[in-house]
Amino acid sequence: MYPIVLALHSWSRWLVLIFGLIAIFRAFSGWQGRKPFVGADNGMGASFVGSMHLQLLLGLILYFGLSPFGVKAFETAGGAVMKDPTGRFWAVEHLVTMVLAVVAAQVGRTLSKKATDPVLKHKKAFIWFTIAFILVLLMIPWGIWNPARPLFRF
Repeated sequence: MYPIVLALHSWSRWLVLIFGLIAIFRAFSGWQGRKPFVGADNGMGASFVGSMHLQLLLGLILYFGLSPFGVKAFETAGGAVMKDPTGRFWAVEHLVTMVLAVVAAQVGRTLSKKATDPVLKHKKAFIWFTIAFILVLLMIPWGIWNPARPLFRF
């Protein structure tokens, strides 16, 4: 079960990145171009946030049930996981930052839906989606400042 959920989690990150880029681009162009907030803008925001929620669900299943890097890492003697950069990344940093990214994306969607002015809708979506996107980029295991993992799992 672990390899299947891990592969789904790995592949669905690309949905997050693609929908995030499109949602951010639409929000920025709508804000700067003073365009109306149309159904496609709402749909891309929903797709970005929905893919983020899917990632969170898969990640939590891994963290709390299947992965040797999640909660199980804290079972080591004396909190050694906090002294190991790789262990700390998987046990704490990745989880906490990604949860914050999901919260930021959801806040952006909620605030953009509640705003009455179309330009303000775009502006709020752009700001919050960008914050979420940056947090995601920082915590994907690219191997630059965190542990390297395959970009595509099979």
